[in-house]
Amino acid sequence: MRKLVYYIASTLDGFIAGPDGADPTGPGGFWPIPEDYLAHIVAEYPETLPAPARAALSVTGESKRFDTVIEGRHTYEIGLKADITDAYPHLRHLVVTRTLSESPDPAVELVTGDPVAKVRELKQEDGGDGKDIWLIGGGELAGALYAEIDELIIKLSPLTVGNGIPLFSPRAAFDPRRWELTGHTVLGSGAAFLTYARSSDA
Repeated sequence: MRKLVYYIASTLDGFIAGPDGADPTGPGGFWPIPEDYLAHIVAEYPETLPAPARAALSVTGESKRFDTVIEGRHTYEIGLKADITDAYPHLRHLVVTRTLSESPDPAVELVTGDPVAKVRELKQEDGGDGKDIWLIGGGELAGALYAEIDELIIKLSPLTVGNGIPLFSPRAAFDPRRWELTGHTVLGSGAAFLTYARSSDA
């Protein structure tokens, strides 16, 4: 069965964006992208780069980990504001929304019902080559899907912001879970890629 993987960048104090929810790595953003950080993503997670970045970096290789991406409407709208209707045309792209009635892009599938049921359905599908489902965010959707997350890949930045959008929405149910560290890469710039699998005794 395929896994749902929450692959996300986080500050040391547990935030994935500023209070306004805008792209913290975009123009005027506060989140630096060191060269070794970007190089590691290109080498290990090339499919997680949006199409404009892939084109700029001449990334053309096949996906290594994921064949499907799912995100919430607020996260999707970051791309829409930049006139990008499908940031991940190389992946099956789903957007969870209660407000959009028509997809801005024919390749982007809207999920207007229960996201938990949809993720369970995706997990049962034959991925063909065993690739997983990437949960990109944001915090609201991650909170709603908290119990369905099988693996965390945290791109931990040596940065604190004090306040912002947390890794999981505060509205997520209180449900303590144990995670096992299964991989880690610490870069010279101070960023760390930490991989955790949900513990079998969770």
